Amino acid sequence: MEPDAQLVLSCLRGDGSSWEEIVRRHARRVHNLCYRFTGNSTDAEDLTQEVFLRVYRTLGSYQSEHGAFATWLSSVTRNLLVDHYRRTRRDRLTDSIDDAMPKVEQTHISHTPQHATEQAELSAQLQQALSQLSPELREAVILRDLQGLDYSEVQKVLQVPQGTVKSRINRGRIELARILENMGVRPA
Repeated sequence: MEPDAQLVLSCLRGDGSSWEEIVRRHARRVHNLCYRFTGNSTDAEDLTQEVFLRVYRTLGSYQSEHGAFATWLSSVTRNLLVDHYRRTRRDRLTDSIDDAMPKVEQTHISHTPQHATEQAELSAQLQQALSQLSPELREAVILRDLQGLDYSEVQKVLQVPQGTVKSRINRGRIELARILENMGVRPA
């Protein structure tokens, strides 16, 4: 049994420290997904809290034999993001990142202030480009390329056929590359 599934069982038995460990392990990933979808750090923080409230209330519905906890959590997050998008769609003319401070997702530590500045600028440009994609393409690209889910996990989260997943990811990547090129961002 995967460690997350064991934590879920302990949490369902009333162990509060198990819940804290679940949140600690997954909060950053959920926040990054919310941020990449909304483009606003304040909204991402609020939505992250909503996700974990929903997860806590529905934790008993998680079944480890149907997939990894992270995949189930991504589905819960995605469903909440879709609900949020539908609620706020009529209040918004365009997606905006005016209030968002970019969070650089790095796999290594910046060695110079110039490198950190370049990474922050690139992250802001990527966020701006993502905000121009349709929600369907954006969520597929975010789940696959930024969250690192494999195709079958993206399929489970989006609840669409695998061919549709691959098509959305491909179209999203092509559109994202076009947008970035029009913004003057060149591949490294």
